[in-house]
Amino acid sequence: MADLRIQTSIVLLSIGLVCGDTLPSPAIIPKSAVIKGDIILGGLFPIHQKGVDDVACGIINPDRGIQRAEAMLYTIDEINRDQTILPGIKLGAEIFDTCARGTYALEQSLEFIRATFSSLDVSEFICKDGSTAKARSQPIAVAGVIGGSYSTVSIQVANLLRLFKLPQISYASTSAALSDKKRYDYFVRTVPPDTLQAKAIVDIVQHFNWTYVSTVASEGEYGESGIDYFQQEARARNICIATSLKIDRNSNDITFDTIVSRLLQKSSAKVAILFVRVEDAKGILDAAKRRGVWGRFVWIASDGWGRQDAPVKFNDKVAEGALTIELQSTALPRFDQYFLALQPDLNTRNPWFNEYWARVHRCKWPSVEHPVTEPDVEFCTNEQKLSRSIYQQESKVQFIYDAVYAFALALDAMHKDVCKGIPGQCDAFTKINGEKLKEYILNITFTDAYGALVEFDKSGDALGRYSIMNYQLNRSTRNFEYRVVGSWTSYLQLDTDKIVWAGGYDLIPESRCSQPCQHGEVKHVGESGDTCCWICIMCDDWEYVKDEFTCEDCGEGRWPFEDKKSCFDLPEQYMRWRTVFAIVPMCLSCVGILVTSFVIITFLLFNDTPIVMASGRELSYMLLSGCLFCYLITFILLAKPTLITCAVQRFGVGFGFSLIYSSLLTKTNRISRIFDSARKSAKRPPFVSPKSQIIITTILISIQVIFTIIWLVLEPPGTRKYFPYGKRDEVILKCRTEDISFLVSLIYNMLLIVICTVYAVKTRKIPENFNESKFIGFSMYTTCIIWLAFVPIYFGTLNSFQIQITTLCVSISLSATVALVCLFTPKIYIIVFQPEKNVRKLTMNSANYKKAPGSSSGTANNHDYSTERIKLSVHNYSHKMGLATTTETETDKDSLASL
Repeated sequence: MADLRIQTSIVLLSIGLVCGDTLPSPAIIPKSAVIKGDIILGGLFPIHQKGVDDVACGIINPDRGIQRAEAMLYTIDEINRDQTILPGIKLGAEIFDTCARGTYALEQSLEFIRATFSSLDVSEFICKDGSTAKARSQPIAVAGVIGGSYSTVSIQVANLLRLFKLPQISYASTSAALSDKKRYDYFVRTVPPDTLQAKAIVDIVQHFNWTYVSTVASEGEYGESGIDYFQQEARARNICIATSLKIDRNSNDITFDTIVSRLLQKSSAKVAILFVRVEDAKGILDAAKRRGVWGRFVWIASDGWGRQDAPVKFNDKVAEGALTIELQSTALPRFDQYFLALQPDLNTRNPWFNEYWARVHRCKWPSVEHPVTEPDVEFCTNEQKLSRSIYQQESKVQFIYDAVYAFALALDAMHKDVCKGIPGQCDAFTKINGEKLKEYILNITFTDAYGALVEFDKSGDALGRYSIMNYQLNRSTRNFEYRVVGSWTSYLQLDTDKIVWAGGYDLIPESRCSQPCQHGEVKHVGESGDTCCWICIMCDDWEYVKDEFTCEDCGEGRWPFEDKKSCFDLPEQYMRWRTVFAIVPMCLSCVGILVTSFVIITFLLFNDTPIVMASGRELSYMLLSGCLFCYLITFILLAKPTLITCAVQRFGVGFGFSLIYSSLLTKTNRISRIFDSARKSAKRPPFVSPKSQIIITTILISIQVIFTIIWLVLEPPGTRKYFPYGKRDEVILKCRTEDISFLVSLIYNMLLIVICTVYAVKTRKIPENFNESKFIGFSMYTTCIIWLAFVPIYFGTLNSFQIQITTLCVSISLSATVALVCLFTPKIYIIVFQPEKNVRKLTMNSANYKKAPGSSSGTANNHDYSTERIKLSVHNYSHKMGLATTTETETDKDSLASL
């Protein structure tokens, strides 16, 4: 079902139909770098950096964006020149910008799967003006996708592409989660997962005999999963974790200052393991510089830092001695020649290249408006050149090169099998089978033009090969630089003599345990005991420190004291009488009780008057009792939940409603049967006497009572403790019943309302003087609206018990008020303000039943006879049943009591 919903949403997004002559604006069509070809490969690259706040895209990303995109275009050009790969077939590309955002990348990826829906008959999409809906653009089928860069991007895109069986090869996403082939079965990568990188870092720590280290991770798949694997491997080798810290996505200088402060608290942990993004690495080094911490830590960093200049810029002394991991790659000399020769006027296939050109040359294009802050910025020209001073090959270029070649060689192998070695696209190769192509990719093995072996394991991961670098001062040039000091494939190779530690020392720093745990922390000793020392673990908020090694759960409804040494019972929350949530429904109920009491007293005082008798005294008193009961139940709902109040609540709500709606149903049924019978014969219908009506109403009420008793037996009343939103520090005392069970208990009353409404509609056209069903109809329509509004509000506020109870009380009071106002206001008005109309007149004015003067047609005679018969029949039944009637013209609409 989830896949089906996703695919349905994609259909709506990807079809992009428009009506009539209204065409989509070119501004909404996403930019793409395109190479036309017979087989198209999609590409996803962070051309722009992530935007700030609500802006999706930021400034141009020169290295990770433009360089990587051009690497894919360059590789496709090289493959197309090689006639031994896909002979007779030209490989093409369509590249989109991800802006380093998963959601934005997902929107761009929809372009890759639009061709999946090209078989839809667009003539079936008819616009309001009668024209045929048109597709926004002709979709292009892609055989697979190169990308994305960040793991968060690849995860979201992989979830989409797998639905349409499109293989995906990433050149930089290293999250271990992507190795799960049950979830990402069409995802492959030319880089190894972070599990191997974590293992390489542990090997480095163990090599220097460091047994006490701190860890810092960036929030997200990359940092958190990487640190998790490092900690698992470290504990297995008796390496202790001093403190484990996480950097939130919305971090700032205060966050990094706090990180450094926490690291400094563990004075014995001289080594800090960083599994962080490049911006977080810079933030940590900046904070360390502000604290004046030079030479205090040995930074061991993952490839998020790698050999990039951004973290160490202006932080040379703080970063000195750091050991960083970088994926082992070889620079591609021919790509350098290609890239340095690019010119804006010739590179028309890359729509972002002009923006890149303006960024690296610090210029602006004459035809483009730029928010220039410096008044002396020059205009860009095609005579400007790229040079080594502004260009350095990005480290992932070789992995992009290998990813494109993996696709090309897999397609070539598939083409040879399908087309039997015949050059060009045969019929069977017109549409690429993504599932088969994935198998070819997983089975491909080759050595690229620069000596790197490319093959994939069963999880679609590449072989792990890393370079280990040391950031040190070059004593010749007096400049700081990264120097390769070792490598890691399946084992560590390290030249210790080449390493220079912080401060220029050659002596290996020590990092050993142990320090006392802080407030609220307990010692976690390794499996081998004190030989591996301990790490301090913070107890969860709801736990107290039982002893120095154990955190103990306080239990539900309990919370630890500030000193974390013992627990106390949390105060139970329930509705308080003094809150506005209780005062409002109580005021409504009190007003309702007063009005209902007034109506009951008035009816008792005028009990033998025609209008009270004609109202059906017995049913009216039962209905008024139900209204009174509904108003009174508010005080039970607002009371503190106990065994008794919970039982009364469950019985009272349904019982009060059944009193009202059973009475109304009996009344409307009686009216319907009387006038149906009056139109057919003069025979008195059965069960219309007051005694019969009481029996019928009692039976209907008894059904609700029986259901409620059964409910109380199957689910005994009582109280329970409820924790909203899964919180442990807040306890709400509630009745022990599920909210859905409460709704089910009202289904019978809902049925009574529906049937009563149907009868009200059915009898809406009877003679007006007998049409009390009109007022019943008003009451039922309004009640239906109240209940339709109540249900979503009640279940939408499950975690706000005050609003939920208030909503229930007000809904019950409104239901009773609607019945009270609609049915009894006209009667009380006549009794109090027009007592002269509260009389019984049994004289029939025969003039009203005579034939109209001048009428001679047989049709008119028949009509008058039929009308006269109905009116006489109504009069006869009214007289038999004690109903007040009148036929005097001047009081025809006011003085007749309704049924």
